[in-house]
Amino acid sequence: MKSQNPIILLLIFSALAGLHFSWALGSHWGFTAALPTTPEGDLLLKPTPLDSAIIGFGLMAFSIYYLLQTQWINKTLPDKLNRIIGWVIPGIFLLRAVGDFKYVGIFKPPMQTAFAQADFFFYSPLCLLIALLGFLVVRPKD
Repeated sequence: MKSQNPIILLLIFSALAGLHFSWALGSHWGFTAALPTTPEGDLLLKPTPLDSAIIGFGLMAFSIYYLLQTQWINKTLPDKLNRIIGWVIPGIFLLRAVGDFKYVGIFKPPMQTAFAQADFFFYSPLCLLIALLGFLVVRPKD
C-alpha cells in the first residue's frame, strides 16, 4: 500500500501557502500570533506583503514537490535532485522546530507571549510532524 504521507504534506503546504498569500494580499487573520516577539511584546520580524508572498511561493513549491511524490501526475524529477529536495525540506522544518533557543522552537525558554504559546502548542509540533513525514517520504524503500 502506498504511503499517504506525501498527500498529507501536500495538503499542509497548500494550506500554509494559501495563508501566506492571504497575508500578502492584506489579510491580518492570525498574522500577529505568527510573529515572534520579545517578552515585552516587541516584534522580532516585520514582514512586508512581498515577504509573505515569497514565503507563499516557497511553500507552494514544497506542495508541488509532494504532489510529484503522490504519482497522481506523470512527471518526476531526476533521482538525485528528488532525493536532495526530499532531505532538504524536512531538514528545514526540523531546524525550525528545534529553533534558536531564544524566541522560537521547542528549546526556547518559557514565555507568555501569544506567539510563544502558539509556537509551543502548534507551530513547533507542526514543524516536527512535517519533518517526520518528510523524512519518511524520502527514506530508502525496502
